[in-house]
Amino acid sequence: MSSARIAPRLPKGMRDFLPADMLKREYVFGVVREVFHLYGFEPLQTPVLELKETLYGKYGEDAEKLIYSAEHPGGKEAVAMRYDLTVPLARVVAQYENEIKLPFKRYQLSPVFRAERPQRGRYREFYQCDADIVGIGSMMADAEIISLVVTALRRLGFRQFSVKINNRKLLTAMGQYAGVPDAQLGDLYRSVDKFDKIGAEGVEKELVERGLEAAAVRRMMGLIQSRQPGLANLDVVEKAMGNIGEAEEALGELRQMAAYLEAFGVPEANTAFDFTMVRGLGYYTGPIFETVITEPNLGSVTGGGRYDDLVGLFRKESLPTVGTSLGIERIIDLMDILKLYPADVVGTVVQVMVTVFNEESRPAAMRLAGELRNGGVQTELYMQDKGLGKQFDYANKKGIRLVAIQGPDEIAQGVIKLKRLSDGSETTVQQAQVVDQIRTLLG
Repeated sequence: MSSARIAPRLPKGMRDFLPADMLKREYVFGVVREVFHLYGFEPLQTPVLELKETLYGKYGEDAEKLIYSAEHPGGKEAVAMRYDLTVPLARVVAQYENEIKLPFKRYQLSPVFRAERPQRGRYREFYQCDADIVGIGSMMADAEIISLVVTALRRLGFRQFSVKINNRKLLTAMGQYAGVPDAQLGDLYRSVDKFDKIGAEGVEKELVERGLEAAAVRRMMGLIQSRQPGLANLDVVEKAMGNIGEAEEALGELRQMAAYLEAFGVPEANTAFDFTMVRGLGYYTGPIFETVITEPNLGSVTGGGRYDDLVGLFRKESLPTVGTSLGIERIIDLMDILKLYPADVVGTVVQVMVTVFNEESRPAAMRLAGELRNGGVQTELYMQDKGLGKQFDYANKKGIRLVAIQGPDEIAQGVIKLKRLSDGSETTVQQAQVVDQIRTLLG
């Protein structure tokens, strides 16, 4: 009995990663994890499924349309697939409050799911990479998060980038300064958030179309577009509206953060106070930040901020919290574009392939492969019954840099011949020294 053949394909918005891609991804994940550990952040894992009541009401109406429901026959609990890693963190902090010691510094590197309309660079399953500090209200925590971002990007090889810094309280104050009613502050955030896409004229036009007075919009746009270097940008805003309570509080936080950033040694060239930057999610309560690759202009790669009220949705009292999400998928793609991957990451994990001269020498080749692996050399043993030429061909196509040859003569003399495929050069070495010689040849 035969059945119809199934066409191999994926659901839209999903991806497979073949070995060459996985090596690059694992390299980036590894560097980022090292930086998280360097700063004292510890790993956390949460499940893919959360209760619907955990996720809904936290992100805003537009975002919640993208949450995947995960109902199943006979299911008694309403569940959904996680949209991000931040709301699950808030749930964890509340659920395990007797076990977690504050401050709680955690990172998580896991897939999230969104019912996006699939298009280039936008997927329905993708990885997020978050680091958060729970329990610290001081701007020292915000500065440490920005310092962590700068360190991670520099270790990955990025040089020309800027962490744009703003404060949600400052945006609220600007709305008050311009006479924007509280009920329309959401419209203000949504329009200003499009500044990079539609420009100042587009934002101004959209705000007027939303019903805001033209004079009020012009007054606010003048402040939003201020482009003074460093703390001078804060001086401009303070002069205009420093007597507004929200503005005074926001400016105080940003000045304190600037002082801590300097103390941490974060280069001033990698930060900028930018009042057009608005993080879209509704739970931010204070400083917000977003990192943009500037040369070439390749857009945003990290985003985050302070959200002091979110944990309070799951426990009696909230806890001050600040964090960032590294756009790990975009970073992986940009490293390809900018050619930032080390040579040994591109191609294969295999450092040496042990060839098999003939059937009689196969046991010796197997023993050599075992010896190399015991010495920490990443080794592949050729397993097919083909001549040396075909074996070299296979190694070359896989990007294996060295092959080890041990024919009858080499076996009799107790030596190994190492061939570097890039230039065809050969080295003969005593078997006892083969591991050290391979390390030298690989550099």
